[in-house]
Amino acid sequence: MTACRKSDQTAAANSAGTAVSKQPVEVVAIARRDLTETLTLVGSLAANESAEIRPEASGLVRTVSFIEGERVVAGQVLVKIDDGEIRAQLAQAVARHRLAELNLKRSENLSEARSMSQAEADRFSSEFAAAEAELALLKVRLARTEVKAPFDGMVGSRSISPGDYVTALTVITKLNDLSRMKIDFQVPERFAAKVRPGTAFTVRSQALASDQTLAGEVYFVSSVIDRATRSSEVKGFLTMDSAGLKPGMFANVDLVLEVRRGVLTVPEGAILTTVTGAQVVAVKEEGGEATAEFIPVRTGLRAKGYVEIAPLTGVLDEQRRIVASGVGALILFPGAKLEARPFTGEFHSGQ
Repeated sequence: MTACRKSDQTAAANSAGTAVSKQPVEVVAIARRDLTETLTLVGSLAANESAEIRPEASGLVRTVSFIEGERVVAGQVLVKIDDGEIRAQLAQAVARHRLAELNLKRSENLSEARSMSQAEADRFSSEFAAAEAELALLKVRLARTEVKAPFDGMVGSRSISPGDYVTALTVITKLNDLSRMKIDFQVPERFAAKVRPGTAFTVRSQALASDQTLAGEVYFVSSVIDRATRSSEVKGFLTMDSAGLKPGMFANVDLVLEVRRGVLTVPEGAILTTVTGAQVVAVKEEGGEATAEFIPVRTGLRAKGYVEIAPLTGVLDEQRRIVASGVGALILFPGAKLEARPFTGEFHSGQ
């Protein structure tokens, strides 16, 4: 009776020792995911087109034909400069042009009748051409007394009033085309090679709702690196309605550098870094028990708590279970017995 009791106690102790030797671990199955590498930068918003409106002719301002802050269309007259002197010169030029035209016609008739020398005919032809050129020049000067909008847009505040004298250096107002917005930002040189026209990005701003983002696309990448900042200038268009944003605002830009589709991924905490390289601890089923198998891997893109992996030896595929976290702090070695538990951290990975 005593021998039987001792035998039972020994078996229980052995069973307890076996249970204690199992290392509790959280495991997760390897999965294929699309990983996106993004870079967060700060950019400055700008209008699609922006121009300082200046007159081409000097003179007194007669009328200002726009209201500050209103929308104007291309070709709309904004300011009229006094043109009295030019109109008088134009009237003289018109008279000279008519006389030169009549003289030219007479010379042509006389030349046909051989009553005029060729030299005289050439002189009248030259006078007509000069009169025509003078007339065209004065018409151009007259047109320049009207300052017109070069494109559709919103005018800013004006700096002149009727009666002011303006020159080609006078800024009348500023015109902005807000039909779409641009954004300008700097990309560090280490990432510059991954950015090209067509690269997608999203924009976040304090002027928008906290959860609102606007999509955009790069259209310009500078061909040089700024030696002072070691970065490359990049510009993009916002492809979505940018209501609420104004030129000059700053915004956060999430630039998509690379998208890797359908790659094998594991949580970042599953990577064990050693002197020989990165490894993952896979769960190997042996004799109905789970044991640890160390498999060296090559890591790739990291995004949102996950890492791209590729096995260097052994087999890793979808649904293969691995130790998901804390591999550097757990007592693990090849062949160690594991007590597998669901990975709770996956619910906080941001996916």
